[in-house]
Amino acid sequence: MGYVGNSPAEKYASFAVQHFTTSATTGYTLSHAVANENDIRLVINNVVQQPGASYAYVASGTTLTLSAATSGTDTMYCVFLGKAVQTVVPPESSITGAMLSDTVISGQSALGATPADTDEFLVSDAGVLKRVDYSYIKASTTDEFRPNAQALIINGSMAVAQRGTSTASITGGGFYTADRFGTNNSGAFIGTWTQTQESLSSGDAFNDGFAKSLKMDNTTANASPAANSQCRIDYNFEGQDLQLLKHGTASAEKTTLSFWIKATKTGTNIVKMYKPDADRSCSIAYTVSTTDTWEYKVLNFPADTSGAVIANDNTTGIQMSFGIAMGSNFTSGTLATTWAADASANAFVGQVNNADNTSNNWEITGVQLEVGEYTSSTIPPFQHETYGDNLFRCQRYYFKNNTVSASMPFASGVVSGTTNSRAVIFYPQPMRSPPTLDKSSSTDFKVFCGSTNVDSTNVAFYYPNNYQALLYVDVSSGLTNGQGAVIIDDGGGNAFIEGNAEL
Repeated sequence: MGYVGNSPAEKYASFAVQHFTTSATTGYTLSHAVANENDIRLVINNVVQQPGASYAYVASGTTLTLSAATSGTDTMYCVFLGKAVQTVVPPESSITGAMLSDTVISGQSALGATPADTDEFLVSDAGVLKRVDYSYIKASTTDEFRPNAQALIINGSMAVAQRGTSTASITGGGFYTADRFGTNNSGAFIGTWTQTQESLSSGDAFNDGFAKSLKMDNTTANASPAANSQCRIDYNFEGQDLQLLKHGTASAEKTTLSFWIKATKTGTNIVKMYKPDADRSCSIAYTVSTTDTWEYKVLNFPADTSGAVIANDNTTGIQMSFGIAMGSNFTSGTLATTWAADASANAFVGQVNNADNTSNNWEITGVQLEVGEYTSSTIPPFQHETYGDNLFRCQRYYFKNNTVSASMPFASGVVSGTTNSRAVIFYPQPMRSPPTLDKSSSTDFKVFCGSTNVDSTNVAFYYPNNYQALLYVDVSSGLTNGQGAVIIDDGGGNAFIEGNAEL
């Protein structure tokens, strides 16, 4: 049952009652130490005895002393009692830091020291002390250090690929598979590539929760790139998403980039950060140590307290570039490992040529950028998003609405005259800027008006903004002025409408 008032300071659950074998003596040994005789009740021959030196007995520790000797025929037992009121209360402010040391809590880190991952600590849970693994504490507190509510890098898991899962014969720049990660070149492009969104089923990256990756497969080698050529994968951040970095101020933040990489070619690779608003850059090297094996990399970029601040708008605030192969114009200087005025020669110094053999692959996933300086053991966990949330964020920059079967609707509107229909195309979400809109062949659409389906002869877009565009679909004849119209696929399942507002 519960206790009335304070619970006992001491509870003798294992020694509640002790029965004695009596003899002609006044001295007995208690099975549990007590402070004094008031901690027990002694019963002799079924009569409760009064405690005290002037009465029946005294007790201290495990020694029980009777005022008169018993005999061998007596019956005697004692009941151990808890203290009804806590009598050992340390005075206020009497506990000092020196008292809470490794010698007090054995095996635990001293106060003020950095705890190890395996440390445990005593914490209070409703008045009961419990041991807590520090790794649990660390996992929760690192999230508190993350100032951004969502991942700074969109689609770092490479899960979304609206444009498709494979593009061959790449010799130029553009976006091909995984959303937000573009292939970039200037000058003469290095080699020919096939880019795919890979599905992972094994390896350390897969074990870390990543089921997709972006893979570059070299199909035409270039062992001696032209001086002005380069091959890289770029990710562009909007400036308004990077204000928390406070670049260009005395309070500028350091950043930590992490990712999983698998490459056939071992050796040095470079990641470059470039700020167009300030024309400044910083490059950090990492090493692929084992061929065709997933390796986890963590790169620390310093804070930039100099130069112009990052503009608070929807233009590129920082361009992050993963080097794959570079000409000498980008490798002939000294690697710029601190923020400085951008110089091409200092951008990718030491970069290996991943394009020098058609057996070469270069593959990446789990790309993560955090505010602050971390190691591989302290960096906050990757912010895995649902596929729907990830897709929604990607659609700010690109969307594609393509049919998968015949007679799929695209938009509804109204007929103007006998040959023209007008409809509004609403984007999946507000886009970064008014997009460039594209479509399939103009003959891949129909206008459904009343009971009439009429093939389109021309499809065009007008007045696009960040939210919507006006779709014009013309036909040769057969529409009824003023009637409602639905724009549908022509029956082949090949029609699409897409918008592109990438940086």
